[in-house]
Amino acid sequence: MMEHRIDELRRIIRRHERLYYIENAPEISDYEFDRLMKELDQLEKDNPHLITPDSPTQRVGGAPLEGFETIEHRVPMLSIDNTYSADELHEFDSRLGRLLPGEAVAYVVEPKIDGVAVALWYENGALVRGATRGDGLRGDDITANLKTVRELPLQIEDGDRVPAVLEVRGEMYMSRPEFDRLNREREAEGEPPFANPRNAAAGSLKLLDSRQVARRRLQMFCYGVGYAEGLDATSQSELLRLLAELGFKTNRHWRSCKTIDEVIEVCDEFSRIRGELEYGVDGLVVKVDSFDQQRRAGATSKAPRWAISFKYPAEQAKTRLNKITIQVGRTGVLTPVANLEPVLLAGTTVKRATLHNADYIEQKDIREGDAVIVEKAGEIIPQVVESIMDERTGAEVLFRMPEQCPVCKGPVVRDTDGAYNRCTNPSCPAQIKARLKHYAGRGAIEIEGMGSALIEQLVDRGLVRDIADLYDLKVGDLTQLEKMADKSSANIVNAIERSKERALHRLIHALGIANVGITAAHTLERCYESIDELSQATPEELAQINEIGPVIAQSIAAFFNNEKVRRTIERLRNAGVNMRRAPRAVPAGVESPFAQKTVVLTGKLEKYARKDAEEIIRRLGGKVASSVSKKTDYVLAGAEPGSKLTKAQQLDVTIISEAEFDDMTGQT
Repeated sequence: MMEHRIDELRRIIRRHERLYYIENAPEISDYEFDRLMKELDQLEKDNPHLITPDSPTQRVGGAPLEGFETIEHRVPMLSIDNTYSADELHEFDSRLGRLLPGEAVAYVVEPKIDGVAVALWYENGALVRGATRGDGLRGDDITANLKTVRELPLQIEDGDRVPAVLEVRGEMYMSRPEFDRLNREREAEGEPPFANPRNAAAGSLKLLDSRQVARRRLQMFCYGVGYAEGLDATSQSELLRLLAELGFKTNRHWRSCKTIDEVIEVCDEFSRIRGELEYGVDGLVVKVDSFDQQRRAGATSKAPRWAISFKYPAEQAKTRLNKITIQVGRTGVLTPVANLEPVLLAGTTVKRATLHNADYIEQKDIREGDAVIVEKAGEIIPQVVESIMDERTGAEVLFRMPEQCPVCKGPVVRDTDGAYNRCTNPSCPAQIKARLKHYAGRGAIEIEGMGSALIEQLVDRGLVRDIADLYDLKVGDLTQLEKMADKSSANIVNAIERSKERALHRLIHALGIANVGITAAHTLERCYESIDELSQATPEELAQINEIGPVIAQSIAAFFNNEKVRRTIERLRNAGVNMRRAPRAVPAGVESPFAQKTVVLTGKLEKYARKDAEEIIRRLGGKVASSVSKKTDYVLAGAEPGSKLTKAQQLDVTIISEAEFDDMTGQT
C-alpha cells in the first residue's frame, strides 16, 4: 500500500512538473504542488529503501526544450524550497541555527520574479553563451535569443573588476504592458493569446528565429552567480551591488535584514506594493547573505539549505458561475469548465476557470448559478476554489457529467482506475482537432504554419479526419479555406512534405501515446530501430527499460494494439513518413570516430537538420558543445559558418566538412 502511494505520487508530480516547466500550462497551485512534494518526501524519509534515483525528490523538475543545442551547467541550477507563513520562516531560521551553531545569520530578501530562469556565461567580460535552466543540470543554448535583450551587456566594460569567467543568473520576464500589446497582436492575427506574462516569456525563448524574439521585448533581472573565477564579492548583498556596477539590471526592491523578524516585516511590506509593479512577482526569496555561511550550510540534491522562497497566497475573487460546459481533449477526456461573470483577478479579467473533473465538482458541491471564489493557481490558471453556500437561493442547478460527448454525441465512459470521463469515439471532431494540434506542434512533427485556425477549418470542412489525411492534402484543397491564398496554401503543402523526414523520436511523440512525452520518446528511439519494432514490444519488455516503467509500458502496448492506430501508421508509411531511427553510422565492434570527442556545429548543413546531425554524434559516443574551446576536437562546418569557425582556426581545432562527416559516419 505504501509503495503504491509513493508510485502514485511520483506519477502525479511528474505530470504536473511537465505541465509547469515544459508546457507552461499548470493545473494546480504552487501550494497544492508543494503539498504533494512534501507528502512524497516524508514517505521516502520513512521508507528510505523505496527511494529511487528518478524520484522527483531527487532531482529538479523540468527538462531541456526541443529545438536547441544542450548545455551542461558547470554548477547545477537548483530549485528553492517554498514556504507560506511566518512560522515556516522561523523554522527555516532555526534550521540554519542548527547548521551554523552560535553564529549570527544575516539575510538578503529579493522579489521572486515570475519568469524564466536563465544563465549567462561571460569570458574575459564577453558574453559567450546563454542557457535556460532546463532540468537544473542541462539547459538549452538560447544565446541568439538572449542577445536580443538590449539591457544585457554583450561585453562587460568595467575592466579590473570583471572576473575571468563569470556565469550570471537571473530571471527573464515580460512586462505587463508588453504582454498586453503582444496579446492584442496575436488576437488580431487569429492566434490564441498567452495565458500570462510568464507563459509569454517562456514561449518567446522557445522561438528559433531570434528576430521574432527581439520583437517580444523581453527583460531580465540578474540576481546571482553560478560558476566564477576571480569573483570580487563575499556576500549576496555585495554581489548584487557588483552586478549593478558591472552593468547588469538588478531589482531595486531587494533588502538586507539582520534577523528573520526583519525578513517577515519586509514580506508584509512588499505585499502592499507588488500589485503595482509592471512585472509579475509571486513571492520573495530569502537568502543567507554570507557566501561562506552559504557554503557551510550546503544543499540537498534538489535545493540549497541557505535559501527559501516565501510565497504569497493565491489572489482570490468572488464572482458568479453561470454555466458549466465541457471541453474535450485529444485522448477524449472530458474536462468541465466554469463559465463565469467576468471578474478582475491578479491583473487580468477572468471569464473561464477549470473545474478539473467530476469528482472535484462533487466533493466541493459546485453548482451552476453559485456564487463562487476563484483563484489563479500559481497566478496562471484560474480555478474555482469553493462555492459560497450562504448565498444560495435554491435556484442553483446540480451538474452531472454527460453520458454522451457534447461534440460528437458518442458514448462517454468513466476510467476504471481514475477520475476522468472519456469520449470513446476516436472520430470525435474535438479529439481529431486536438490530436492534429499535437501532431503538427513544436517538438512533434512540427508542420510550419499549421495553426489552430487552419486545423479547425480542415476538420470542420471534412478535409482531415485523421493525422494521415494531412499527407493527402493538395493546394486546391487549401485555397477553398478562409485566408488561404495560392502562396500560403503551397507553403503549407511544402511544410507537410518536409515533415516526412523528422527523426523517429519526434514521430513517436507526435502519435500521442498516453504518458509518452518527448523524453520517453527519445528513450524509446534509443531502444528500438523502428516503429514496427516498437509496436511489437511486449509490456513486460518495455517495463524493463529505464525511464519507462509499467504504466508507460501498458500505454504503449495498448496504443499499438488498436486496429485504427495500425491503419493510420500504415497510411503514414505509404505517404513516406520516416519510421526508422537514423542508421547507426559505425558497425558494432568498430571504434567510433566521435567516441569521447567534443564536436561543435556551425553554419547551415545541406543534408541534415542540425538536430539529426547532433543525434548521430551523440549516438556515436560524442558530445555536442555550443562553443569552441581548446577542449573541442572537431568543428563541423556547413554553409555560411559564423565566428565559431574563426575561433576554431585560431585554436587549430580540426574542421570537417559535411562530406567528411558523411565519410566518418558511414552516411554516404
